[in-house]
Amino acid sequence: MKKLIAILISLTIVLGFSTTAFASSEKVNIEKIEFKNPDFIKGMDISSVISLENSGVSFKNFNNEKEDLLKILSDNGVNCIRIRVWNNPFDKDGNGYGGGNNDIDIAVKIAERAAKYKLKLLIDFHYSDFWADPAKQKAPKEWENLTLAQKTEKVKEFTKSSLEKIKAVGGEVAMVQIGNETTNGIAGEYSKDNMAEIYKAGSSAVREFNKDIKIAVHFTNPENTEYIKSLADYLNDYKIDYDVFSTSYYPYWHGSLSNLTEVLNYAAKNYGKYVMVTETSYANTLDDTDGHANTVSQWSNCTGENLLWDFSYQGQADELRAVMSAVNNVDNGKGLGVFYWEGAWISVGDTTGLGVKAYSERLENNKKLWEEFGSGWASSYSKEFDPDDAGKYFGGSAVDNQAFFGADGKALPSLRVFDFVSFGDGEILLGDADGNGKVNILDTTVIQKHISDGYSVNKKAADIDGDKLVTIKDATLIQKYRVKMKVDYPINTDVN
Repeated sequence: MKKLIAILISLTIVLGFSTTAFASSEKVNIEKIEFKNPDFIKGMDISSVISLENSGVSFKNFNNEKEDLLKILSDNGVNCIRIRVWNNPFDKDGNGYGGGNNDIDIAVKIAERAAKYKLKLLIDFHYSDFWADPAKQKAPKEWENLTLAQKTEKVKEFTKSSLEKIKAVGGEVAMVQIGNETTNGIAGEYSKDNMAEIYKAGSSAVREFNKDIKIAVHFTNPENTEYIKSLADYLNDYKIDYDVFSTSYYPYWHGSLSNLTEVLNYAAKNYGKYVMVTETSYANTLDDTDGHANTVSQWSNCTGENLLWDFSYQGQADELRAVMSAVNNVDNGKGLGVFYWEGAWISVGDTTGLGVKAYSERLENNKKLWEEFGSGWASSYSKEFDPDDAGKYFGGSAVDNQAFFGADGKALPSLRVFDFVSFGDGEILLGDADGNGKVNILDTTVIQKHISDGYSVNKKAADIDGDKLVTIKDATLIQKYRVKMKVDYPINTDVN
């Protein structure tokens, strides 16, 4: 202990390391989680980002500086990006269906940017041309009249070719999702026998591409406890090759956190699978900012016994921490992670506080942007593929009040939760890259692992030289300190 104290004192003198608290106006209070799995995924789905930027949206860091959204997320603890992929989300005239117009070309653009910041990827294949969920699992237009055997070949071909395109731009695919919320069907198939063939086709394509990529299956409605457990049985009985059993969890609809842990534990304990929450989110306000009704508002989904948190920045952060904790509570370290769904899907034009005329004009302009760039949840063109839902109720973002960015694009205090769950929300000791309250050789090691494979570090503490990057230079400064070398280097102690 005396040696440790001497080290810390010497480090403060020689390098100028210090502890600095976050500005109270930009702070949420989050208790650290002791993750059982050191590679716990703190992920976010940002599939709509390209369409938003094409609509004029820009994102800003905590200093109100414009920055690449991917960099902002990476700098604040997000370590994996989820990207949905539709086959052909366009009508016969080339007009996008909306929801980000997320074909493989869009996925490649996001993947290339993610690679720049060492963010790993979960590729979410819907095997549809538009939204796939428990109520809708329509096959892509080009697959509609195929036999099951022909369709499985198309699944293999599309999966493998898509992954090859992502790899070509440097994207690091850590996981592939075979279908999206496939509780009741997948790719237009609804019988257990036929669904199994689709799962197997997707899995075999991933294994052929890269056997080290984890394969996930994705369901929802975990509140239907016994049915969701039976899906784990089904996957085992049909000998589906997969690694991760996952579910969506939205507290507005999906039961208690204890039940969530129970459902995930079933697949982990009985079948040795990793488990994960693939989608969650929570509102930080009940206000709307774009003129399109929100999923959670003063009139809908704002009450219920499982809504345990305020609709505030703190409440939003608390919900995500609670879901991470529920996954972490799964036995034997099988809780693999949590993805927040569309945490940057903000307004393309802020309607807040506008008078009647100005509001109407802003809304009309927003509608034009949603239609042209696909930055709303659906465009009118989607009626070709989904006439009964998207084709009737098309419009803007229904989740702008669940994002981690304001309508002006600036990061909200709740975004800090991704860092705080790993490193705590107290004062930061510069050099303490692993967040254990000490500065020692382990910090050098985790910095090196971060550089080589994106391992999670407290970037604010690891950035010794203050260049807003975590590089080998930062590790070298700690190493020099350890051998008591004098280091004449300006240390940036501003960790806000």
